[in-house]
Amino acid sequence: MTEDATEAQGQKFEPAFAAFLWWRSLNGEGEGKPQSGQDRAALARLRRASPQEAMTEEATLRLFRALRYKNPARLPRVATLAAALSTIRQDRQGRFGRQIGRASIDDEQSAALKLGRFKRLLDAQTEDEITTAFRRAIAILGGSANVRDVARYVLGFDDEGVRRRLIFDYYAAGESESETASAEATSAFVSA
Repeated sequence: MTEDATEAQGQKFEPAFAAFLWWRSLNGEGEGKPQSGQDRAALARLRRASPQEAMTEEATLRLFRALRYKNPARLPRVATLAAALSTIRQDRQGRFGRQIGRASIDDEQSAALKLGRFKRLLDAQTEDEITTAFRRAIAILGGSANVRDVARYVLGFDDEGVRRRLIFDYYAAGESESETASAEATSAFVSA
């Protein structure tokens, strides 16, 4: 279904879903087509690229268009997203903050991403720092992370509400992972 058809049916355009579709097509998933050599090469370059270098990749510009952005000032963040998503090898259900975080608020040893690295992720300011922090977190998860959630966090990383949501999920301060999965199935992620 095209994005225009989705909106015609009354569904709102979701940038995280557009990023997921971009990731899936670059990885040769969906639509029954195998991954092309060009896509493999683009993924390899994006995995090694700085955000500055990723801005010059055609795949990044396809993501920019898929996100329906028009302002070139957004290209650095899209390049950061492309560089981060390129390191995800498998999409995984559940919130990214819960994937890297604690099983419960009192169990600090259960976090996949230790507290110091998590704080560095939250403190990231530049595109290079954000890219590095997300790549490290994804690597710690073995390349398996929620593509849509990572997209939401990277695209909205300048918003304090988005960072608060990540903190809340990391510390397992709210509902359990199973409750989170059911909530995701029924509603879109909000950064409030």
